[in-house]
Amino acid sequence: MLRTDGNHPTDNGLSDHGLTRFGPTTCGRFTALPVLIVLHGPLSTPGRVGNALRAMGHPLDVRRPVFGDPLPDTLEHHAGAVIFGGPMSANDGEDFLRREMDWLNVPLKEKRPFLGICLGAQLLARHLGAKVAPHPEGRAEIGYYPIRPTDAGRSICGRWPEHVYHWHREGFELPSGAELLAEGDDFPVQAFRVDRCFGIQFHPDVTQAMMHRWTTRGHERMLLPGARSRAEHFAGRMLHDHSERAWLSAFLDGWLHRPPRVPAAENAASIVSLAAE
Repeated sequence: MLRTDGNHPTDNGLSDHGLTRFGPTTCGRFTALPVLIVLHGPLSTPGRVGNALRAMGHPLDVRRPVFGDPLPDTLEHHAGAVIFGGPMSANDGEDFLRREMDWLNVPLKEKRPFLGICLGAQLLARHLGAKVAPHPEGRAEIGYYPIRPTDAGRSICGRWPEHVYHWHREGFELPSGAELLAEGDDFPVQAFRVDRCFGIQFHPDVTQAMMHRWTTRGHERMLLPGARSRAEHFAGRMLHDHSERAWLSAFLDGWLHRPPRVPAAENAASIVSLAAE
């Protein structure tokens, strides 16, 4: 797996950013619950995803299991969780990766919002029994590439970008029972969901500063089959970043704040129960 972290300092502590309706603070105001952020490098950052969550009022609870940080036994005290990319492969055998993959039982069992980005999505796919592997012809997606939302994807978020930013040479199959949300060409599965847990292969988290670092430190990756040149990365950003940024804000708001779907039979039973009271 290629390096996907931003190599940028970030604050590991909890902080209060803005006021919303989601929960009381000690001073009697209201603030959102924190979002658990899982990073894989000493200087990696949640980038634009972190910026968007803070703008929505959510503090960030940053953990780095690769350096021994624990993950919570429950997400009861978090609004959701995001596992970001990293320089490793989901197929690697490191203990911290196995702990992260096993921990995915928590959001799946509790039906709490989870988002996996690149490596995070591949960990979710593997946890659900799907294969994660390089492209059979050795191709990579490094730069901007087109995606096609499915009907299910459009029902989740109405306006998807036509092109999104990638930095990977491994992809994943659609896990059994998962809903396909977006498709691609060289890597057909670009986004999927299982209940409130989502996996996306692309990188809406990348800021322009992160793109400068990635294309500088990872310049050799742009020689891989299918990869875009450095100039194409920045030209693509001018063309596609606005729509990808707009999609991210809309997606995150729905991902965190939309109530979970209730099966029709369960909903009908609830109505009957309430009527009988």
